[in-house]
Amino acid sequence: MKKLLKKIGLILLVVFIIAQFFGPDRNEGDITSVKAFLVDTNPPEDVKAILEGSCFDCHSDHTTYPWYNNITPVNYWLESHVKDGKKHFNASKWTEYSDKKKDHKLDELAEEVGEKEMPLPSYTWTHDDADLSQAQIDAIVAWVNTTRVKYVFLKEPQ
Repeated sequence: MKKLLKKIGLILLVVFIIAQFFGPDRNEGDITSVKAFLVDTNPPEDVKAILEGSCFDCHSDHTTYPWYNNITPVNYWLESHVKDGKKHFNASKWTEYSDKKKDHKLDELAEEVGEKEMPLPSYTWTHDDADLSQAQIDAIVAWVNTTRVKYVFLKEPQ
């Protein structure tokens, strides 16, 4: 029985080592891709800093990866979070959204942050600065509510 367990352990170790040579594609586009979003929505500096530190890693075409992203299978787990985040909202694709969709995305942003659903707890575990205070949440929600007025009047007719 011990020999069997040792063989299984050895096989698992070899598989783990080989897996380190493979990984998902990285989300390493240009961070300036969020510029159109920042120009169009014009967040105050405090909100801009929050967006940069708490949102853009998963909600843009540029992710600053932590050291542990080099470990398989962690890198696949992180990549699935990034893909899911970009599916829901991608600041790098802001110019591709209609005014109606921009309004909707901002509404969702305020709702998710306001209900403390975002940033995800799994993100704030390793990014202490992304764990938002109530004052930061209030600043984001206030900025969104002010910014949304612009899109409410620009929405296409239904």
